[in-house]
Formats: sequence, structure tokens, C-alpha cells
Amino acid sequence: MNTKPMQSCIDACTKCYQTCLQTAMNHCLETGGKHVEPSHFRLMINCAQICQTSADLQLSGSEFVAHYCGLCAEVCEACAKSCAELGMTDCEKACRDCAASCRAMASH
Repeated sequence: MNTKPMQSCIDACTKCYQTCLQTAMNHCLETGGKHVEPSHFRLMINCAQICQTSADLQLSGSEFVAHYCGLCAEVCEACAKSCAELGMTDCEKACRDCAASCRAMASH
């Protein structure tokens, strides 16, 4: 029952979840310094979690997809900005891609 835009968003959310979690737990923890400051690290974990839940809601056909995707886009944008400030380009790109896809789903 997944439409092409929904499948694209599920894929973007899944990639962002994986990228944020893996980057936070490996790159950030190993690099230390600004990479493990509470506001940045917490945001990365929050972003990973909201992306995972967004994908879950879409996969289950939840009536809350549009509303939740709007919030997911906001969190992803904030995480992208934080990652950009630290030169974390892979994470920034995954977050920006997910934000754009979630914004599109929120408008449906």
C-alpha cells in the first residue's frame, strides 16, 4: 500500500536513523570535545529515534504520519545544522534529505 513518496520517505528516515546513531556512537564518542557536548549528542540521538519512529508509523499506515513527519523534519533540520557546525557532512546530508522527504509527507 506504500506510495512512491512514502517509500522514499521511509528510506530517508531509515538512512538518517542509521547514520545518526552510528555517527553518534562511534565518531562522536571517539572524537570527544564538542562532539559529545550534551546539546549536540542528545540531538543526534533524538534525531535517530524520531526517524526510526517516523519510518515505523509510515510502515504501519498510522493516521498520525503527516503530523509526525512535520515534527521529524524539524528535528532533522536542527540536527543537520548542529552536524554542519562540526563538519560532519555525511550526517548533515542524511538529516537534510530526511527533513525534505518528511516535509513532503507532512503536506499530504
